[in-house]
Amino acid sequence: MYLFKRRRFPVEIILICVRWYCKYGISYRDLAEMMSERGIAVDPSTIFRFLCPTVS
Repeated sequence: MYLFKRRRFPVEIILICVRWYCKYGISYRDLAEMMSERGIAVDPSTIFRFLCPTVS
């Protein structure tokens, strides 16, 4: 998938964030908190950058 080249996080993590954001409409901060509960430290602004090319 060319959208995810040169990303710090694996494609699976990015897709989980995109899926949860689109399906449940939760905020970036809530999503970052959910990921940290699963042991993945990600900033809300990073999640925003995941979603910009995929959602728009």
